[in-house]
Amino acid sequence: MPFLEIRGVDHYYEWIGQPGQLVPSGKPVMVFIHGWAGSTRYWQSTALALANQFDCLLYDMRGFGRSHLPRPIPEAVANLGYGLDTFADDLALLLDALGLDRVYLNAHSTGGSVAVLFVNHYPQRVERAILTCNGVFEYQAIAFKLFHFFSRYVVAFRPSWLAKIPQVDRLFMARFLHRPLPTTVNRAFLEDFLMADYEVALGTVYTAVSQKAAEEMPQEFAHIQVPTLLISGEYDQIIPAKLGQNAAALNEKFVQHQVIPKTAHFPMLEDAETYLGSVMQFLGMGEPSMVNH
Repeated sequence: MPFLEIRGVDHYYEWIGQPGQLVPSGKPVMVFIHGWAGSTRYWQSTALALANQFDCLLYDMRGFGRSHLPRPIPEAVANLGYGLDTFADDLALLLDALGLDRVYLNAHSTGGSVAVLFVNHYPQRVERAILTCNGVFEYQAIAFKLFHFFSRYVVAFRPSWLAKIPQVDRLFMARFLHRPLPTTVNRAFLEDFLMADYEVALGTVYTAVSQKAAEEMPQEFAHIQVPTLLISGEYDQIIPAKLGQNAAALNEKFVQHQVIPKTAHFPMLEDAETYLGSVMQFLGMGEPSMVNH
């Protein structure tokens, strides 16, 4: 498996395109960014569908998926912190290491916030951006404190035997979905959640859902100067479509919003055909290659 060391952490990455592809083929590059406690795995079917038009780069963010923090954690790595801007800087260094100057972005959930920060910090490096299930929210002190309180227990209690309980993967994914996904996909989500490094999983909860994020992300959306498509799921309980609508309204010149009916937090998996059609229309390109999802 290919890894690149970025600021003291080995980052897993892979190219989706021709069988056995290890380097870009010369097509435009689309980089996929996963959400909280996820990994590259749930983007693979989308990347395969877009591989005729793009060299698709998938990677696991620091502390998630296969990009584990070294143990014991070096001081330099710990000092990076878990601000979403630090993950945007990680991406810039990853692109540098791969010799990539300008890319398309496709990011999901918390990864969408990382992408917004990347777009604003490095606008010269982005052709267009797609944000899936992202938005802006208002700060609510009591609600945020409760969320952080319960998140500590959720992140702390992740025994490996949890994955062996029958049907637990379906229960785990129930709040995220409107349409069911195959068991193999559900299990991959659960496995990614269980393997995420504790420090990063908890640290990003505090930075992504915070007063600072609630105050700064609306400004970040307002400052976007790269054509951006924000896709929401109609029944998303994690980041409701209204929050995506609010974000797009802050920057109608560069951000357009679309709601995919009868989907929730994973529209690219729940209704791949509609999702891919929207993406390709936004990019002004031909039809995607539909694969089995």
